[in-house]
Amino acid sequence: MKKLIPQSIKNIYHLAQAVVANFAYGFPSRNIKVIGVTGTNGKTTTCQMIAKILEEAGHTVAMASTINFKLGAEEWVNVTKYTTLSPFATQKFIKKAVEAKCDYLILETSSHSLDQCRVWGIHYAVAVITNVTREHLDYHKTIEQYRQAKAKLFGMADVAVVNLDMEKPEEFLQYNNAVKFGYSLKDTNHKIQDTKKSQISNLKSQNIFANNIKLDIYNSAFQVSGCEFKINLPGEFNIENSLAAVAVGISQNISLEQSANALAKITGVAGRLESIANDKNLNVMIDYAVTPDSLQKLYQYLTSVKKTDSRIIAVFGSCGERDRGKRPLMGEIVSASADYVIVTNEDPYHEDPQQIINEVASGVKNKTEGQNFWKIFDRREAIAKALSLAKANDIVIVTGKGAEETMAVGDQRIEWNDKKVIQEELAKIKV
Repeated sequence: MKKLIPQSIKNIYHLAQAVVANFAYGFPSRNIKVIGVTGTNGKTTTCQMIAKILEEAGHTVAMASTINFKLGAEEWVNVTKYTTLSPFATQKFIKKAVEAKCDYLILETSSHSLDQCRVWGIHYAVAVITNVTREHLDYHKTIEQYRQAKAKLFGMADVAVVNLDMEKPEEFLQYNNAVKFGYSLKDTNHKIQDTKKSQISNLKSQNIFANNIKLDIYNSAFQVSGCEFKINLPGEFNIENSLAAVAVGISQNISLEQSANALAKITGVAGRLESIANDKNLNVMIDYAVTPDSLQKLYQYLTSVKKTDSRIIAVFGSCGERDRGKRPLMGEIVSASADYVIVTNEDPYHEDPQQIINEVASGVKNKTEGQNFWKIFDRREAIAKALSLAKANDIVIVTGKGAEETMAVGDQRIEWNDKKVIQEELAKIKV
C-alpha cells in the first residue's frame, strides 16, 4: 500500500509532522548553532571531526550521526539504522541539546530527510557537503534529483562549506550564504565555472587547501597554510573530511592550531576503515563503504599502501531495497583491486539475498569461482573464509556494515556486528 502512494503525497505528511514537531518543541534550533553535514560518503567521519574541533575550542557539543548520539559528555550508539530521525525525534533531541546547554548541534542530514521536508524549521548555521556520488537512486531516480535534494541544505544555512574536488561544486555555491568556504586537495580555482562572479570572488578568499600530503596504512599527514596536521586515519578521503571540519572550525573562529590538536586526538572512527587488532600479523579492517565511489577510493588507497608481497582479501555485499544498478559496478571495482573476492549477504531487507549476491557477483571480473572468488551466503562463513586465506601482512577488508549493530532481514533486525564477528573468528585461528 505504501508503494502505491506517490512520494510527493507522503512528503506533505512529513512536512506536516515537521511543522507540528517544531511548534510542539518550541523551535529549539533557534537557541543553538546547528551544523548540518550531508554527502554520499564521509558524513559520519566529518561529524566526529567537527565535534572534536569544537570541543577543543571549549564548546559543549551535541551530535546526531549514523553511528552515534552525543549530548555533552554523554554518548550512545545509534541503533536505528537511520541517518536522520523522524521530525519529532529530531526536534526532541534538539530540545534536549538546548536544555543541556550545548553550544552546537552537529546533525548528519540525509538526502531523504531534505527531500521529505523532515528537517523543516531547523535553522542551520553551517551546511557542509562532502561529495555526491551514485547512491539512493532507488528513491531519487536520477543523480540530478539526488544532488538537488542535498543542495536544499544550502538554502537554509548562513555558512556553506563545499568540497571543490567533487563534481559540480558550483551547484552548492549558488545560494545567498553569508560566507562560503571551499576545500580541496589541490588548487581548483580553475575548475569553478560559475557565472555569478561575486560568488566566485567570495569563494576564492575562503579556499582551504591541503599540501605536503603523506599517507601511511594507518595514518595521514598534511599541511594547511603552513600548519601541520597529523591524523590517525588513513586515506586522502579522510584528509578531505578533515578539511571540511577545519573549514567549519575557521567559520567559528577556531584556529588551525586548535583544529590540528583536536584531529590528532581522534584515534579512529567506529566502522570507518577501522583496524581490528590481532596477534596474527594481519591487517584486518572494516569499513562502511556501500557505494561504487567509496569502494573505488578505498581500494585505490589499499593498493597504494600494501606491501609488494601482500594480498588484498575482500568481503562485501550490497544492501537490499536500494539502487540495484550499483551492484555489478561494486563487484567490478572490488575485483579489479582485490586478490581474493568473497561476495556475501548484507542487509537484504525484503529482497531475496541470494539474488542480491548474484547481481553483485555478476560484475566480478578476471576471477575464477572456487579459486580466488566465492559467493558465500552466510556472512560469518564469508569472514571466516577470508581470514583462513590470509597470511602475514595481507589486508583483509570487510565492507558494507561498518559499526552497525544489526542486520536487516525482512522486518527483523538481527543482532550483528562485523568487528565482534571478526574478533570471534580470529580467536579460532591457531598461530
